[in-house]
Amino acid sequence: MKLCASNLALPAFDHLHLLPRLHDMGLQGIEIAPAHTWADPWHGINASQVSAFRQAAEQAGLTVTGLHGLLWGQPGMGLFTDFFNRKATMDYLLHLSAVCRDLGGHTLVLDSRWRQDLPDRAAWQHCRLFLEELMPHLEAHGTVLCFAPIGADQGDFCTSAKECYLMVNAVDHPSFGLHLSAAGLAAAGEMGHATFAAVRGRLEHFHADEPDFAMPGSDARVDHADLRRHLAAISYFGWVSVIQRHVGDGDGLERLAAGVDYVTRRYLPLDTR
Repeated sequence: MKLCASNLALPAFDHLHLLPRLHDMGLQGIEIAPAHTWADPWHGINASQVSAFRQAAEQAGLTVTGLHGLLWGQPGMGLFTDFFNRKATMDYLLHLSAVCRDLGGHTLVLDSRWRQDLPDRAAWQHCRLFLEELMPHLEAHGTVLCFAPIGADQGDFCTSAKECYLMVNAVDHPSFGLHLSAAGLAAAGEMGHATFAAVRGRLEHFHADEPDFAMPGSDARVDHADLRRHLAAISYFGWVSVIQRHVGDGDGLERLAAGVDYVTRRYLPLDTR
């Protein structure tokens, strides 16, 4: 397994100069939350800014793994909106997919999914049609969209890993993949091995996170050591991403280093590095 971290742990909008310090922590990659990276990730970034971020990451010895928190800061967007907002959401996701491609990334992790007032069956049909229209464009970019398992405070559609798995099989497209998160699995009571066995050979990405993006190891409900055993049992060799929010006015490096150290000891014991 390879270790990366989200830039959510760093100060918003101004952290390129900190990237070399991440490599010193033992990180090999960085995952990007667009709304935490650019003040207006929809209209406020250009090719030179994207190129500058990729260059800074590469010079720091880091691989950009992808994007997460895709719709943060976009309150009018979602999978279950009116025609005009649906089109805006489609266009925005395609824009982020192109940004991800240009950064050298691969995965797009979508959390926060609310089906509004739609009945469950209608929501599934609506979502499937949306994804079937979106997927060919993502395939052209070489990116993969994944739904994250989420808690009840993050949404009411496809909240569990099982439901995400069913949607992936229903859409059946190489650009719609499987993602697991420690916090989401704990929220849905899906931390047993059956969840991991179902995605063997198909898991795109894994988030070593806590509820509310707290520092890893701060919530007893999430047994990271056990999750590592499940990942090892299905021969997962992909990215494990440390997801924690920035707190306070400092650079956040000390807290991030503590989170990275915790995840390293739980997920990458010496005999598996």
